[in-house]
Amino acid sequence: MSTKTRALVAALATATLLAGCNAGASTSPEQTPAGGGSTPAEGGGTDGDDATGGTDGDDGADETGDDGTAGGGSDETVRIGLVAEPASLDFTTTDGAAIPQVLLDNIYETLVTVDVESGEIVGALAQDWEISEDRTEYTFTLKDGVTFSNGAEFTAEDVKFSLERVLSDDWTVSLKSQLAVIDSVEATDDHTVVLTLSEPNNALLYALTTRVGAMFDSEHVDNLAEEAIGTGPYVFTNWQRGSSISLERNEDYHGDAPYFQGVEISYFRDANALNNAMLTDQIDVVGTVQAPEALGEFEGGDYQIIEGTTNGEVVLSMNQEEGNPLADKALREAVRYAVDNQTLMDTCWAGRGTLIGSMVPPTDPWYEDRTGDYEFDLDHAKELIAEAGAEGQALRLRIPTLPYAVACGTVVESMLEEAGFDVTVDELEFPSAWLETVFTNKDFDMSIVAHVEPRDMANVFGNPDYYTTYGTEEIQALFEEANTGSEDEQVEKMQEAAALISEDAAAEFLFLLPNLMVADPDITGLPENAIKESFPLADLARN
Repeated sequence: MSTKTRALVAALATATLLAGCNAGASTSPEQTPAGGGSTPAEGGGTDGDDATGGTDGDDGADETGDDGTAGGGSDETVRIGLVAEPASLDFTTTDGAAIPQVLLDNIYETLVTVDVESGEIVGALAQDWEISEDRTEYTFTLKDGVTFSNGAEFTAEDVKFSLERVLSDDWTVSLKSQLAVIDSVEATDDHTVVLTLSEPNNALLYALTTRVGAMFDSEHVDNLAEEAIGTGPYVFTNWQRGSSISLERNEDYHGDAPYFQGVEISYFRDANALNNAMLTDQIDVVGTVQAPEALGEFEGGDYQIIEGTTNGEVVLSMNQEEGNPLADKALREAVRYAVDNQTLMDTCWAGRGTLIGSMVPPTDPWYEDRTGDYEFDLDHAKELIAEAGAEGQALRLRIPTLPYAVACGTVVESMLEEAGFDVTVDELEFPSAWLETVFTNKDFDMSIVAHVEPRDMANVFGNPDYYTTYGTEEIQALFEEANTGSEDEQVEKMQEAAALISEDAAAEFLFLLPNLMVADPDITGLPENAIKESFPLADLARN
């Protein structure tokens, strides 16, 4: 298998670009499935009065390297095939990670970002930062000479506006809770911003690398659903709904210009159509392989196949609200015992992926293998159902029309029916119908979705009002202790939280998605392991 790509991730920083939620070991745990991200080791800035982070960027560099990588110089448009088209361009009011997948880092930038090679947090729009000794004050120094794509200067007032807007009613998506710890934002001069927190927060710096840290032009936020004005290496130019989104190089970008003049992102709902587009030279990159059993079509041909790991936990969620059948822990345990995870992964995803048994991927510092918590035991599942007097219990499995969910849904249905449940599978159009029915209205018994943003356990399982309907007082207390304690305490408490969620059968963790990509052999800069919410388009080049 060819892997002509640079390794883009450190050992502790990986994730994917599919459908999922959001990041951070936050005590305000809300997020929405449908996107991508990672778990880097936090870097840049340590506790102490003179702790600093980030590095000075090379302002205005616009040169092409000898290897054809970043630096600009080509008038070519690179063509990328993806799934899960955004419902809107506005991730401040519209859930779903397909939006930041395209816009974050490429159009909208953040103060700090995850370095794709080291996995550390480094400066982006901030050239450095300091953290106070008590960890409640963050002082960011901004880069000089940064402008928005409309020509407006980027200043500390835009930072203040952008972060305060997250805390206001103008941001409606649940991810805004990640910044709730911010008490105030002060622009002390044009290039200095001070954030004051209500308490220390281990998740804040990473949260600022995600969509909630995106910087907006304070004068142009009235039509975010249709237009995108940012400071990034690309400019939004066109959206043909149901088909494609087009970007062009930002000729006034403050950093290294991207190699490709344009990017055309085409969306395919059918996995085979996506593969065929690659085989017939309609696209240059399959950004996320959705028919892994068909990878043989590309092996031995003039293609590079990239296979890495991700942060995308494929979760069989269970509605535990009072009055629903799976409010009974014994039945949730029966579900977990009834699922043969290895057989499921072999059947619905060609055996590609990793069994982890929890909401923590191996790339997180607090990972523990929890696959032994509920090992496949069909007889015990039947016993639990019988003891509960629930033989033939009807369950509605309502899944999004995403390839992995559809493929795995039929396998889950078969396994649960063999245990004694009566399962009905409903496929809901994604994103709109699934978000409304399952995510918002909680009109389901079970669902399947990949939560792909980094360090998302607290966001997914720390709030009883979230669609996963867990969020006990005990789990919230563990997340709070993890978030405000030392690094060692964070690891200890997050491990305790992962164990509690698993043992309570809060959900069934089917498997961890792999990162699978196919591309022309001379495309460089593709992530072996995707580590951000975004697809880093500016890293792409052609040898």
